[in-house]
This record gives sequence, structure tokens and C-alpha cells, in this order.
Amino acid sequence: MSRKGKLSAAGLLVAMGVVYGDIGTSPLYVMKAIVEGNGGLATLNQNFILGTVSLIFWTLTLLTTIKYVLIALNADNHGEGGIFSLYTLVRKQGKYLIIPAMIGGAALLADGVLTPAVTVTTAIEGLRGVPLFYDRFGNNQNIIIIITLVILLVLFGLQRFGTDVVGKAFGPVMFLWFTFLGGVGLFNFSQDLSMIRALNPVYAIQLLLNPDNHLGILILGNIFLATTGAEALYSDLGHVGKRNIHFSWPYIKVCLILNYLGQGAWLNRVVEEGLYLEVENLNPFFMILPEGWLIFGVLFATLAAVIASQALLSGSFTLVSEAIKLHLWPRLKLLYPGTSIGQVYIPSINFILWLACSLIVLTFRTSTHMEAAYGLSITITMLMTTILLYFYLIKEKHSKFWSLLITIFFAVIESIFFISSASKFLHGGYVAIMMALIIICVMTIWQWGNQIEEREAVEVDLKAFVPQLAALHEDQNIPMFQTNAVFLVPRMEGDLIGKQFLYSILDKQPKRAKVYWFVNVVVTDEPYTQSYTVDTLGTDFIVKVKLYLGFRVNQEVNVYLRQIIIDLMKEGSLVEQPQKYSITPGRKVGDFQFVLIQESLSNSTELSRWERQIMQAKLFIKRYATTPESWFGLEYSEIKRELVPLVIGKVRQTHLRKI
Repeated sequence: MSRKGKLSAAGLLVAMGVVYGDIGTSPLYVMKAIVEGNGGLATLNQNFILGTVSLIFWTLTLLTTIKYVLIALNADNHGEGGIFSLYTLVRKQGKYLIIPAMIGGAALLADGVLTPAVTVTTAIEGLRGVPLFYDRFGNNQNIIIIITLVILLVLFGLQRFGTDVVGKAFGPVMFLWFTFLGGVGLFNFSQDLSMIRALNPVYAIQLLLNPDNHLGILILGNIFLATTGAEALYSDLGHVGKRNIHFSWPYIKVCLILNYLGQGAWLNRVVEEGLYLEVENLNPFFMILPEGWLIFGVLFATLAAVIASQALLSGSFTLVSEAIKLHLWPRLKLLYPGTSIGQVYIPSINFILWLACSLIVLTFRTSTHMEAAYGLSITITMLMTTILLYFYLIKEKHSKFWSLLITIFFAVIESIFFISSASKFLHGGYVAIMMALIIICVMTIWQWGNQIEEREAVEVDLKAFVPQLAALHEDQNIPMFQTNAVFLVPRMEGDLIGKQFLYSILDKQPKRAKVYWFVNVVVTDEPYTQSYTVDTLGTDFIVKVKLYLGFRVNQEVNVYLRQIIIDLMKEGSLVEQPQKYSITPGRKVGDFQFVLIQESLSNSTELSRWERQIMQAKLFIKRYATTPESWFGLEYSEIKRELVPLVIGKVRQTHLRKI
């Protein structure tokens, strides 16, 4: 068992700090959204309240506990979770499975923008219940927005320190937060123990048919907010291990249910006594706090909201890094902070999420408006995960009947939640959908462009050019280009490589070198693979290397090549390259130059208009994504950039007529 998968007190605390943040702040806004959606306290009665708590309980039980904690967490790819890890487990069962993976991943990334905005704003709005704050600022929303933006800036700034630092700092806080949720809920629940009836699913069903439920089945769009963190829980699996999640979840769930029961008991009491019926923007979460606890509750809720956002952000970084290494997303700079294997931080994604999140706060302004946009995208992700889980269950040799039954069961539930949440589309849900569509568009361009290149790219047999390379290698009339000239080759099957690399060596500028390296990096389905194969084609001046690196491993090509060249020299496949001038006495390895080829689609390439547009878009995105030297860890290596024409498919024939 891996270190991060071991059950331990520290692991349980880190799980609370990283995994449960999103679902742990749902009590801040779920009841508030339900009450406001139904028209306020004056529209409620006891059966409505019982049905509401019952729906929340069974939603958490069916979707979070059964689907994710008991089923999905078992679908781990060597300890890693999330929809892309799940896709890598089942992708051999059908090429079309890339579609639900892309849709689900895009929707979850879109949700990562909304979560920080909703949770932090809701928590800060609780300050209005503090007399000192209200007397000074009243209902001025601008001060709420300013405080929220400052907190978000700090939150996104903390990401560079990694999950270990954040998890260890936030874990104890979240343990206290869940204990606080359970304690406050139990305090109110003990004053009306009749709320225990809410655990009976009959009340949930009756609420959907109750005429006092003004939204009808659409109330599920607000109920669903109670379980939005379930997908983040699965995505963050790799940070803490499933055993820590399995053992910590029962305590988390009990605390959450106690808090919802407590809010229900408070609502029952005030509705019967006719209190607060005219109060607008009332939040039951803050109202159930004992007198004098409000300022403490607001500060605690704000800290919990920051941690909730952390859960989505760490999950977002994991998703993007896996998408990059599965060739579903352009390359971006990845950093691995902290000491735990599996952490990842992506500066560009962090900046984009911060900017988008801040714009959401400035545009929607109030938590009520943000809640209208929240939840729709995550229902899509859950549906896509359910589809992929079916193929995982089949792959694991489970009964097709039971696999299909489980899939249909959850798909029906999630489809109902999706339809209910879709009613939010015009009230803000369109924002999440638009963001998801943009992400899907980028993924589609990248994936489609890769397919076109694989289908049409012109490749040549490297063996056929060995005589020319040998002659160039020995030609004293051409100045030495470099001791080791390295070409990073995206595809290399057998002895076939892209024509553009030999064009660079022989045609564009003849490059004489002692050794020509052709390096192909293969990203494996396993997260932590580090291995290689090598072929010298029977020479001592040509080396073909295939580096097999897991999708969670840094691609530091220069570091790996120095190990490989030493290995080859030891076995006699390459001659030593002694350096006359060097600060390292007895240095046997010569200098390296990495030739990075920037491709430009040749005008002579014969493609359909639509495929040409896809390729142009892919090359445009590639140009503005992370540079190859950053991706391959070559920042301190000697690099030469070259622009060569990318010829894909047939070359268009010209028909000039001599006159």
C-alpha cells in the first residue's frame, strides 16, 4: 500500500482539509436557497420542512455515500481519482468514451469557478447579522464584495504552497468545523426531536407532490446543492487515499445531517410561532447559532468557505494535469510543491480561475444570484461519471445485469436533478454552461487536431537516412553544430519519425553532431512510471529513446538523457565525449542542444476546409500555451528554435501553364 493510502490520524485530518471542504460548506446555503426559492418563511409548513430535510438526507446517502464513497472510490487508477483517471481505466472499451470524459471534466472545471464565489460570499453576508457590522455598513453589498475579493486573492495565492501545507493547516480546522456543525445542529435538533421523522423517505416523496411546494420537482435543483462536493471528493482521492476517506466520511455525514436536522427544527419552531416571516435574505444556518455566537460563526464559516474552495481548486489542478498528459489539453507549466507525490499546481490555471471567480463575484454580487448559477454543471459531471462507471464495472467482471441496473438507477436520479437544475439556466446557470462549452471546445480542437496529425502526418523511415546522417556526421567541411543534437519527437513507431525532423537536420541547415538523439515521451496510464527503451540502429551516432513516464511524473528530459547517455557509454554503445574545457574534472559527457521545432501549417497541404481550420486553431493554441522548454524541463538547457512547414496529408498539386 502506498504511503498516502495508509490509514492514519494525520491522513484523516488531511482528508478533512482537502477533500470535504466543498460538501462541508453546503449547510451555509442549501436551506437558504430552498426557503427563498419557495417564497420565504411564510410559505412553509411542517410537512414541507420534513420533506426538505428528508430529500437532503437521501440525496447525501444515495449519491455521496453509495455512488461515490462506496463505488467510485474503488475505481482508482493506482491511487488517483477523478473522471480522467476513470477514463484511463476504461478507454480501451471504446473510442467514444472520450466524449463523456471531456464533457464531465469540462463541467467540473466550470464548477471550480463558482464554488469559491458562492461559499465565500455566503459566509461574508452573515456579517449583516452582527450588530456592530450592520450599524456601520447596513445592507451595503459593496463592502461584502470587497471583503470577498480580498479573501479570494489570498486563497488563490496560497495554492503555490501545495496540498500538504494546505491540508495540514486546514485539516484540524475542518475537523473543528464539522464538529461545530454537528454540535450546533444537535443543540437545535434536541429542542424538536420529531425532526427525526425526516429520515423516512416517504416525506421526501410527499414533498415533491405537495402543493405547498411552489417549485414542484424543480426544488431538487436547490436540494442538489447539498451534494455538489461529491465529485470533488472523488477527484481529490489521490491526495489522501481512499482508506482515509472511507473512515472519515461517517463522521462527516453524521455532522452534516445533524446540522440539517437542526436547521429544520429551527424552521419548524419559527414557522409555528410566526417569527421572522417578513425578513428577507434570511439564512437559517446563521439563525440557529446561540445568541452571541454569530460573529464566531461568521468567521468560522468564512474559513470553512476558503477551505471548500481549496477542495475544488486542488481537484481542478489534478484534472487539468491529467488531461494534458492524456493529450486532451495543451501543455501548461506544472509545478509539484510540497513533499507528497501526487500534488500539482498549475500557475496559469490558478490565475484564470482567480480572474473568472472574481468576475463572477463582481457580476452576480449577491450569493442568492450566484446560487442560481450553481449546481447545473456538476449534475452534468455526475452523469458522465455514471456512464464511465458502467464500463468500469463491466471491466472488473461484475454482472452486466447489476452493472446496468446500478447505472440506470443513478442515471435516472441524476437526470432528474439535471432537469431540475436546468431551470436555473436563464438565472445564471448559462455562465457555468458557457465556461464548460469553452473548455470542451479547446479539448475538442486539441483531440481532433491530434487525430488529424496521426492520420495524415508524413513520416519517413529513419533507417533509410542512416547513410546521409553518417556522411554528415563525418563531414569535416561543415562546422560542428553540437556534440549531442536532441530532437523531441511527438510520435515514433518503430523506425518511423516525422519528416520535419530530418528536414531540419539535412535541408534547413545541415547540422553536424557526434550523436543525433530522437526522443519520444510516452505518457502511460499508470501515474508514476519511469522507464525507457533505446535503439542505436547499429550505430554509435544515432540514438532513439522512448521515455515512458506516468501522467503524474515531471517530464525533465534533460535529466533523464544524462542518465541514459552514461548507461550507453558504460555498455559501450556510445563512445565517451571527453570535454577539454570543463569545471567538472574528467567529464565524459559532451554538451547538448535541444532543437525545438515550431510547426506552421504548410499552404501546400491538402485538407478539407474544416480540418484546416481545426489544425490552424490547434497550432494557434499551442503557440500561446507553455513553451516546450518549460514543459520538458529544459529552461536551463541550450535550445535552438526552428520554424518548419507542417505538411499533413497530400500535397496540393499546382497547374501552371508555360507561355
